[in-house]
Amino acid sequence: MSRPTEVAYQFIRQKIMDGTFMPSQKLVESELSELIGVSRNTIKKALLKLEQENLVSLEENKGATIKSFTLDEIINYLEIREVLEGLIAKSAALNISDAKLLQLEETLEKMKEHLDNNRFDEYSKCNHLFHNIIYESSTNSQAVDMVNKIKTQLQRLRFKTILVPGRTQESFKEHQKILNALKEKDAKWAEDAVKFHVSNVRQTIVEHYSFLV
Repeated sequence: MSRPTEVAYQFIRQKIMDGTFMPSQKLVESELSELIGVSRNTIKKALLKLEQENLVSLEENKGATIKSFTLDEIINYLEIREVLEGLIAKSAALNISDAKLLQLEETLEKMKEHLDNNRFDEYSKCNHLFHNIIYESSTNSQAVDMVNKIKTQLQRLRFKTILVPGRTQESFKEHQKILNALKEKDAKWAEDAVKFHVSNVRQTIVEHYSFLV
């Protein structure tokens, strides 16, 4: 991928992920070309890359549209993620180092601080880091790769779920239980704790779908 194409790709991708570009929104090549300062041909190449990631839909004579998901599709993604995250946590519990456990403790402390001060965006970032530390401690790299692909699709919903009243407090408790299981190196407990967490995320989305999309 050429440098201009990479710049355009990253720019559009970030706008999709942070919600600036909304699901079902049309993307006009000429407008993107002017906004980013690259050629329309470069925009086409960037959009093709985003289509490969299932972030945009391309139709002949209709252009590009931000990919949207039905509730059933989201539920399917999260059911798959629940199983995979459980496998990852099970592996991590048996392999995690003291250094990684310390990182998880420090991250959880920051999550508590952000929660107490209503810094939800920072909480979300720490949440993401918490799970990444677990991924790094797992030997099941295939499951990690698949989870990351699913999370790319659903990333736009992550920040909004923690705005559901009471959800962030419950999320924090769930992460505490995950950490406790990992400290005990209890593979079954870790697996169950992570699956419980993802299941609750799924239930939150089901109950508040109209608010989240």
